[in-house]
Amino acid sequence: MEKKYLEKICRLLRTAGWSLSPGEVEVDTFAPDGSQRRFFRLRTADGRTAVAILPPSDDRSGIREARAAWHIGHHLFRAGAPVPELYGHDPQSGLLACEDLGSVRLHDLVRHHGLSPQVRSYYRESVGLLARMQVRGARGFDTSWCWDTPHYDRDLMLDRESGYFLTALCRDFLHLDYDHARIWEECRRLADRVAAVDRGWFLHRDFQSRNIMVCDNRVRFIDFQGGRLGPLAYDLASLLIDPYAGLPGSFQEELVDHYLATLDEYVPCDPATFREEYVMLAIQRNLQILGAFAFLGHQRGKVFFLRFIFPALATLNTLLAKGTAAGYPFLRQLVRQCMEKVEDRPKEVYDH
Repeated sequence: MEKKYLEKICRLLRTAGWSLSPGEVEVDTFAPDGSQRRFFRLRTADGRTAVAILPPSDDRSGIREARAAWHIGHHLFRAGAPVPELYGHDPQSGLLACEDLGSVRLHDLVRHHGLSPQVRSYYRESVGLLARMQVRGARGFDTSWCWDTPHYDRDLMLDRESGYFLTALCRDFLHLDYDHARIWEECRRLADRVAAVDRGWFLHRDFQSRNIMVCDNRVRFIDFQGGRLGPLAYDLASLLIDPYAGLPGSFQEELVDHYLATLDEYVPCDPATFREEYVMLAIQRNLQILGAFAFLGHQRGKVFFLRFIFPALATLNTLLAKGTAAGYPFLRQLVRQCMEKVEDRPKEVYDH
């Protein structure tokens, strides 16, 4: 970390009540997943730690993103959501200081221990706290905090989800030929259907196992800076169809039940309607996942993401086979075409 930023972070921490100077701080860098931001862990002489997050230099959108993280994070923390405490923010550079939640992600525990009783417990805790955060986080939420879009809407679905899938995966990565007009008509109808869902709840929009930390035997949520108002089922679908974890269908159903039972403590919800909305939103989220993995793996060179493309395609194929999702035959055919193309490619392309 450059000296000027270290001095700024120390000023932010002193304002938050810490007693330290730059010469007393050890700084380690750690790498994010798909973000262009830089992450640092600071350790003081007495063993206290904090995390500093810095956007790329002269990145105006990164500075707006940091501002969103500051305001949304404070709002969620006050609402009782299990997010890190924020210590300070420098509006000029976008530098943000926050609580250090360690380095153990829910994804790490799934990878090393499978669905052990403890891991299952963390998932149940996560979906219960998600329901509470969505309801309480919507109260008093100011959409002017959002750096991207204030609502999850039809334009976002078509541009950042179905359009992302068609461009980044189907065209740029797999180089597929398909009937674009028919596929796009189905994508528009899917977006119209989802746009009719109640979208007045707090939406994290990247709620998955690599954004859930486990600290002091509790789950904590990070990467909420893309928060906005949206539908309830989207974040739940994000977690349950998460390709990093590959949760079995039976456990997914168990978690939906637990989520609905918790949600009922806060707001009335018809389970049958919710489950129908869930399938449609899971399809939308799956399209976004595939676009992102193809873009990050192919365009950004972050090949880690490529190995998860086929599992995500398999999940999308399963979702499109459900009766609730009838009416999208060309999209399902395209997904199968993607699966065949991925299987035909050398294993070395994906195995990193």
